[in-house]
Amino acid sequence: MTDLRDIAMTSKAWPFEEARKLVKRFEKQPPAKGHVLFETGYGPSGLPHIGTFGEVARTTMVRRAFEVISDIPTRLICFSDDLDGMRKIPGTLPNADTLREHLQKPLTEVPDPFGTHDSFGHHNNAMLRRFLDTFGFEYEFISATEFYRSGRFDETLLRAAERYDDIMAVMLKSLREERQQTYSIFLPIHPETGRVLYVPMKHVDAAEGTVTFDDEDGREWTLPVTGGNVKLQWKPDFAARWAALGVDFEIYGKDHAANTPIYDSICEILGTRAPEHYVYELFLDANGQKISKTSGNGISIDEWLTYASTESLSYFMYQKPRTAKRMHFDVIPKAVDEYHQQLRAYPDQTPDQQLSNPVYHIHAPNPVTRSDMVVPFAMLLNLASVSGAEEKGALWGFIQRYAPDASPEDNPQLDQAAGYAVRYYNDFVKPQKTYRLPTEAERAAIADLRERLVAWEGGLDAEALQSEVFAVGKAHAFEPLRDWFKALYEVLLGQSQGPRFGGFIALYGVEETVALIDRALAGELAA
Repeated sequence: MTDLRDIAMTSKAWPFEEARKLVKRFEKQPPAKGHVLFETGYGPSGLPHIGTFGEVARTTMVRRAFEVISDIPTRLICFSDDLDGMRKIPGTLPNADTLREHLQKPLTEVPDPFGTHDSFGHHNNAMLRRFLDTFGFEYEFISATEFYRSGRFDETLLRAAERYDDIMAVMLKSLREERQQTYSIFLPIHPETGRVLYVPMKHVDAAEGTVTFDDEDGREWTLPVTGGNVKLQWKPDFAARWAALGVDFEIYGKDHAANTPIYDSICEILGTRAPEHYVYELFLDANGQKISKTSGNGISIDEWLTYASTESLSYFMYQKPRTAKRMHFDVIPKAVDEYHQQLRAYPDQTPDQQLSNPVYHIHAPNPVTRSDMVVPFAMLLNLASVSGAEEKGALWGFIQRYAPDASPEDNPQLDQAAGYAVRYYNDFVKPQKTYRLPTEAERAAIADLRERLVAWEGGLDAEALQSEVFAVGKAHAFEPLRDWFKALYEVLLGQSQGPRFGGFIALYGVEETVALIDRALAGELAA
């Protein structure tokens, strides 16, 4: 019998494809440090956004895939660049004006505008860790401030001073001539003001491990590169971190792709093999713009979890990482329903199909749970719409008539989804609903459907009801037939798209649907 490892070695699921690159990396000998190190980076200049979560989720998926096909231990580090200077103030912060005097100071030296932590950097780090802990990620957190100041980075910083000219040669090739004149890989932190300085170096002493520079007032200073007195510019910092930690794998966004040769070259100059890397496409907001921490566009992790489960977000992250994703609230219902479709399919799949199923990578290494969603999330939204539900209990009467064996106790996923559906409907669907009156042809067809439902004796059979709705559309010569369903959605539900209408009738009720039709034909809904 073929074991799971053999199947995983040929799986086309992208986490296994990436994991196999790591297996090949160590096929001659295991890592000297005794483990494979995965890393993700976080820039705490703004609150963590959903892209930050995505990097950790996807890295974890590759890590778990690697653990299936290799016995080498693994670690995951989440590294926060909190020694970076605050170059601008995010517009979403409270008390923003009080931060202006702290511009260019390291984020861990900027007061916390929320008043809950030692600094703005500490606040954002805490937010990141809370989000990651919500999802149960296994990770180790490292603060750049602590990493630089504790001496853990000193050996690499001294090597960077020794090989300063080589690293500068790599960097200068990527810069405009104007920028080349003032660029240095080292950014000194002013001993008096505490600000991160973007100034040229007058001298780098490799033997002493010091840098000499003039500050903005023309005063000359000499500082050691160790102990947190200087930090590296972000591109050299990215690579030096790989070298210092011995990183073997890192995922990052397409906006870093052009810098990959720079990162790799500097890492190798510092004496360490560059890691394997995976570049994902960017997340876009509702207007097609890149999601940004400082502008606060797109969806936050908390916002997603207000309207759907953690698993649905992980599912969204799994799907096609190298395709640009529009990240707005309207992607949530689809993600919820597709996740549960995959969850229902999983138990009956072959082992190779299971390894390609997103739910395997979402739940690994834990056993996959069953789906108790006997009603799709999209259907719950429509039920909330027509019933005017303000809380999930109002939906359960309809649900239990449709599925008598279902209950909040036995169907906790469905119960949770019902609450999400009511919230999502009231916040996003209800404000956008626009009913219209039917045309004469549509009125005749809808009236025909009404009469057939009045005479209906087939119970709450969703498929039989769907066939009846189809039959009405065909009898009234709708061409294409989807125009018939579009008319039902716009006239009865106030939206241009909707669920399988037979399933909706079965859930909402035949008599209730007749009453809904009566209101629509009387013009009450459009009014």
